[in-house]
Amino acid sequence: MNPILDIVVRSLAVYFFMVIAVRVFGKNQLSQLNAGDVILLLLISNAVQNAMVGSNSSLQGGIVAALVLFVANFVVKKFIFKNQKIKELIEDKPYILVKDGVVFPAILKKVQISEDELEEAIHEHGIENVGDVKLAILEVDGNISVISTDKNTEQTHYSRHKTKMKRKFRNQ
Repeated sequence: MNPILDIVVRSLAVYFFMVIAVRVFGKNQLSQLNAGDVILLLLISNAVQNAMVGSNSSLQGGIVAALVLFVANFVVKKFIFKNQKIKELIEDKPYILVKDGVVFPAILKKVQISEDELEEAIHEHGIENVGDVKLAILEVDGNISVISTDKNTEQTHYSRHKTKMKRKFRNQ
């Protein structure tokens, strides 16, 4: 087999394996990276490198593998955008965790978020009590969005990525 074609096929196989693995293991795992998760990501990237390029450790092999991953990701995103069935297959749906101050324990259990993690997300949004939450949603990207019942409270959105705390202001 052509060495470049071999890298393309291997890279696509690893890419789709990782898409499936992320879907199976859940979105909340990606949004709440801790030191162990970062180590896992580094080890996975090292483990799959050889699976993608085989014995080809050339610059050309690495560039081809990276290019294939970028193109595959671009194509998958286009398919997700244009086809609802593919979107449902690859991405999970958002889940309402709290509505009008009422926590849904069955949903928390389903998405594997503890009440402590939920409270932490609520506090990160500047809200003291769960009873003051109008709506808390686990978004498709794994972040938890929270809207307060207090009309005067400036609503915020914090990314759950610990290394990149982003803050965006939104009006209700």
